Amino acid sequence: MTTDPRPVLVVTNLDDPTADLVIAELHGRGVPVVRLDSGDFPATLSCSAYIGGDTARWGGSVATPTRIAELGEVRALYYRRPSGFAFPHLDPQDARFAVAQARYGLGGVLASLPDCLYVNHPNRIGDAEYKPAGLAAAAASGFTLPPSLITNQPDDARAFIKDQGPVIFKPLSVPLYLVDGKAQTLPVAEVTADEIDDSVSGTMHLFQARMDKAADVRVTVIGEQIFAVRIDCDLLDWRTDYSAHTYTPITTPPAVARAIRSYLMHFGLVFGAFDFTLSASGEWTFIECNPSGQWAWLEPPTGLPMTAALADLLERGTHDRT
Repeated sequence: MTTDPRPVLVVTNLDDPTADLVIAELHGRGVPVVRLDSGDFPATLSCSAYIGGDTARWGGSVATPTRIAELGEVRALYYRRPSGFAFPHLDPQDARFAVAQARYGLGGVLASLPDCLYVNHPNRIGDAEYKPAGLAAAAASGFTLPPSLITNQPDDARAFIKDQGPVIFKPLSVPLYLVDGKAQTLPVAEVTADEIDDSVSGTMHLFQARMDKAADVRVTVIGEQIFAVRIDCDLLDWRTDYSAHTYTPITTPPAVARAIRSYLMHFGLVFGAFDFTLSASGEWTFIECNPSGQWAWLEPPTGLPMTAALADLLERGTHDRT
């Protein structure tokens, strides 16, 4: 049981079973936790922060109906998936103004806590969520990655597909996409040159050479610990049917582990969920890194202690990146 009174701040939405696991683990250790969703501001969430004069760093507090966190006492902030700010009672122009004030006010305070470990810092998450930046960082870090094209020019897309085929199309970002009120996953799909039409010119698209893979690998990095799981299935996009998977813990090759560390240092991350393809000859090819990726579903079938590792990191409240 901990004797440290400083709380861990967990910023996420109400329906987040992954955060629930971590919070339960922290509670079991006696670590104080304050959970909040920034989207609850200002209805059930308030904040008052001050700096200047004799105060050289932010003081004040953030409060929910049941918890109060002193800003200068937060040991770690676990930033997961909060809902967005919304002011439906205001007209559109006033709502845009209020959202901006909330984002840069409350959001800015939460991103500026003194002596706080961020897992991950929201600004660093934002940087790393740009796929072009991720691919450039992956190449610079020493990963092998598939030939990739980002374009809105149909002729360039057709030429790339003819040169690199087979080729897949994948979204550059996945905003909330609802069908009959239910959130949907936009799957990766193979695309042929004759499927490319002028609609491609309407926005940017990501095309990548399809890798000849024997399996997929999800690598979850939590602080200094690396948890690699081989995912065997016959699907192009393993996210479309989790019931078809076989999971096997594996060892990350040293060269891949070094590239992972370089990638995380580039973006200033302490957590990352990396996806790779694994060829029949054992070559690892980088696909992407999600700085807020899911991991909890892998723990029961593999026995990997990821919840405990994340709780260790948050409880400690410090991280040595050396």
